[in-house]
Amino acid sequence: MLRPEASEAMTAERILQWTVGDVQIHRIVEVADHVDPIGILLKDASERIFEPFASWLRPHFITDTDQMLIQWQAFAIRTPSLTLMIDTCIGNDRKRFFQVFTDMHTPFLEDLASCGFAADDIDLVCCTHLHYDHVGWNTHLENGKWVPTFRNAVYLIDNTEYAEISEIQASGDWHGQHLSDSIDPIVAAGLHKFIDAPDYRVCDEIWLEHTPGHTAGHCAVHIESGGQHAIITGDLMHHPVQVAVPEWRGNFDHDPDTATRTRMKFVSRYSDSRTLIIGSHFAGPTAGWIAQAGEHCRFVTEPPAR
Repeated sequence: MLRPEASEAMTAERILQWTVGDVQIHRIVEVADHVDPIGILLKDASERIFEPFASWLRPHFITDTDQMLIQWQAFAIRTPSLTLMIDTCIGNDRKRFFQVFTDMHTPFLEDLASCGFAADDIDLVCCTHLHYDHVGWNTHLENGKWVPTFRNAVYLIDNTEYAEISEIQASGDWHGQHLSDSIDPIVAAGLHKFIDAPDYRVCDEIWLEHTPGHTAGHCAVHIESGGQHAIITGDLMHHPVQVAVPEWRGNFDHDPDTATRTRMKFVSRYSDSRTLIIGSHFAGPTAGWIAQAGEHCRFVTEPPAR
């Protein structure tokens, strides 16, 4: 993976906000506009995969040289009853398998505070899954010890997801090495709540849909309020080109066949709907709609006609 040029200096001007009825959603970017070949993400894919879709992928989602653009970001949400985080990115001071994510130092918490979310004000943390790049800011390093960042929050952890990642950790696989600094301190502090995520109701406006394949307990986050609907995808897809070719196998999916079925069903269900799709790794503008375009769907950033 190529090292992101902006990994040390994420800034608050990258924050975006969406309103869904009575709910406000803020995007907090940790790593912006990271450039990599699409073959990193999709099995045996080359830049030629972009050719039929370049007119709508460029300039936001691919470069002029047909490299993918991707981001790592979290979402701070304010509902009438709760203040919560959806995913918590990579985190500072970590030792990770990919050097690009090792010893990062970004102003993530400062950016969060700049849009009105102090760490101590967060009521609930919900991670779409437990990969290292979605749980990092669950904790931070304080006097040489990993401690909960959102110390007044309840951290929701899906039982199926936790069982799978715990098995991976026990096997010694690097995909589970982050539990010791990002998950175990939460459980040790008693801040966790184990849940069964399928159709789990977080509050009146937010519920979790089980979207397995990328991981066993992966969830998408639904926000519904005032007759409006948005979904934070998590990693059921990583890049908008997967809206056009949802059948293409992903390299990071634990169960590629299940992940493909989940993605295809998702794209079919929300094609030509008014549901706002917020891609957890989509580069800015990050949110849009799925529209049918001939044999393939496309990701559009202008709202569909009523």
